[in-house]
Amino acid sequence: MKIFLIGFMGAGKTYWGKALSEKLKVPFFDLDEQIANNAGQTIPEIFATKGEEQFRLLETDTLHLIAECHDQFVLSCGGGTPCYFNNIDYMNQSGVTVWINTAHLVLLERLMNEKESRPLVKDLNEEELSSFILKKMADRKIYYEQAKVAVNESPMNIESLIQKIFHA
Repeated sequence: MKIFLIGFMGAGKTYWGKALSEKLKVPFFDLDEQIANNAGQTIPEIFATKGEEQFRLLETDTLHLIAECHDQFVLSCGGGTPCYFNNIDYMNQSGVTVWINTAHLVLLERLMNEKESRPLVKDLNEEELSSFILKKMADRKIYYEQAKVAVNESPMNIESLIQKIFHA
């Protein structure tokens, strides 16, 4: 089974992806980590030197590469992954997409603590970050809602997540 975890940055995709991978005994991949490894640059470096458009192309290429080279996995996608180049359609055709829907205030708290590693938000103060989250979530919701499974990150446990995925 191919499981694609989608949702806003800071939603907990990597955390839940690792837990799912361990429980299901399948490989785990973090899309951003794979992009960075393939490019030989960190995500902030890619954004700074090549820009967001080039990053999105690398993201799509890496998404396809992982999906085509592995029969089963759990993949933690970047927050914008489903929103570009028909990636949500590709993921839905290739496996099970799971939207981890995390509350605005939880995202705000997490992202305030992780700003340096997040190129899209690193220069925003708390008020600007809050507005950014609300706007981006409104823009991206149409893509996230196309996931085969939607779960609220809190409260959630691994068993209920697995049940929802296998019932999709």
